[in-house]
Amino acid sequence: MRSRRTSSTGPSRVCPASKADPGEAGAACRAVPGVVARNISKSFDGVPALVDVDLELLRGEVHALLGENGAGKTTLSNILAGIYRADGGRLEVDGVERQFHSPAQAIASGIGMVHQHFKLVAPMTVAENIHLGWEATPRRIKRRALVERTAGLIDQFGLRVDPEAKVWQLSVGEQQRVEILRVLARGATTLILDEPTAVLTTAEAGDLFNVMRSLTAAGRTVVFISHKLNEVLEIGDRITVLRNGHHVVTCDAAGVTARQLARMMTGEERELSVEHRDTSANLPVLELRGVTARSARGLIALHDVDLVVRRGEILGVAGVSGNGQSELAEVLTGLRPVDGGEVVVSGQRLTHAGSRRFADAGVGNIPEDRIGTGLVRSAPVLDNAILRHYRSPELSGRVALKRRATVEFARRLVEKARVRTPSLHSMTSILSGGNQQRLIVHREALVATSAFVAMHPSRGLDVHAAQDVQAALLDAREKGCAILLVSDDLDEVLLMSDRIAVMYEGRVVGVFDRRDADREQLGLLMGGHDAPLTGEGTERR
Repeated sequence: MRSRRTSSTGPSRVCPASKADPGEAGAACRAVPGVVARNISKSFDGVPALVDVDLELLRGEVHALLGENGAGKTTLSNILAGIYRADGGRLEVDGVERQFHSPAQAIASGIGMVHQHFKLVAPMTVAENIHLGWEATPRRIKRRALVERTAGLIDQFGLRVDPEAKVWQLSVGEQQRVEILRVLARGATTLILDEPTAVLTTAEAGDLFNVMRSLTAAGRTVVFISHKLNEVLEIGDRITVLRNGHHVVTCDAAGVTARQLARMMTGEERELSVEHRDTSANLPVLELRGVTARSARGLIALHDVDLVVRRGEILGVAGVSGNGQSELAEVLTGLRPVDGGEVVVSGQRLTHAGSRRFADAGVGNIPEDRIGTGLVRSAPVLDNAILRHYRSPELSGRVALKRRATVEFARRLVEKARVRTPSLHSMTSILSGGNQQRLIVHREALVATSAFVAMHPSRGLDVHAAQDVQAALLDAREKGCAILLVSDDLDEVLLMSDRIAVMYEGRVVGVFDRRDADREQLGLLMGGHDAPLTGEGTERR
């Protein structure tokens, strides 16, 4: 594959997006370099994250940035956005060399970033979040004026959201639109989107792609960081691949296959093989009997749910995000109380028990939010490794932890999980998303002697990191664990599951044997439509 590189010989012109037809503006600017990074290097605690990396972003293009977790994508993006300072190399914006010491300086030069984990203030309105920390916000301004200015931005960029709504009332897709509006309002002509579709539904991702196309048609540049290769090929104009902090290739998206991209990212080809089983004769481990539970907002999230997960099986839960899957997982790990019904684990009634009782019963938990719930990012890797095990006699003495035992326990766990870290004493916050998730999965696997509840276990992970996590779940299944797998990715549900349950509006609307599952049928049920059922072993709820 031949890479296409465009060199800049002088200052690039600003695209005439406001004076010409947007489509013409985008086409005219497509060959103009807007941002050029040369020989960018960065290290953390002596460990190289980027080594002499080049990146060239053209006006009017969607430039996809690919690589495994820890390849350097986010580090490079943070340097472009003024969050980190490079140890070496140079950066040019529109032909002028720049050195950013803060995100404010980067946005003043037209580079803005929307992070994977949003930076919004939940109790405030959309309009208030848009104007928060913005130099253009007057010192004294009425609420109505904020709303009107925000409505103008919404009309200008076509990002539909209620300017008077509180952020906590918005869907994930709507919150993302607010983040994009914040950046565009401040004059960004280069927009960096870090894993923007990781938490979006298929429909929301489609809406985002339409926004991206309109932005590039107006002459802006969009950097699209993702591990979803099919999406990259759908929306990307050019692709840059990083591996272990090095630039591998920059190429046109046209004519490249997902398999070729995966090989460039990892340097090897690897596929996960899953054998699906008939588990109808296996003993029940996790049981919900007529369970009703409320969401954090006090609304009924689970309606009279009956569900069984059997020994040695993976029960996949399919559904559009927000249909009760989160509450289901929290009920089965003791993190959410129930209003009615029974929760049974290996014959024990744990209906009103807390999370510690569930852990004592052998229920491991891969939480939906690995940063907010699964880890203490401000603590060392060692502390996070023993977080669920420090009370055990192996690690805890009468008055204090056994220092040598805890270090040895953490070392074994980190090695088995293949977590890349400079030291056990390094802060967990410096780990890539894939390394953080590997740490959680293998830590929880030691808890999961009877059952494993896995919420979106491969969300935001690269191909190999996702396969590592999935392999750990399969290994737990081999040991007899009952596994509840919740995922927005229907491909993952179909790959991993022995049986599949579909949730819609807090109800289980169908349970299928994997061999009888039909993608179209599942999709209809996920959308709230009735679907004809086929095959033996199919149940309707």
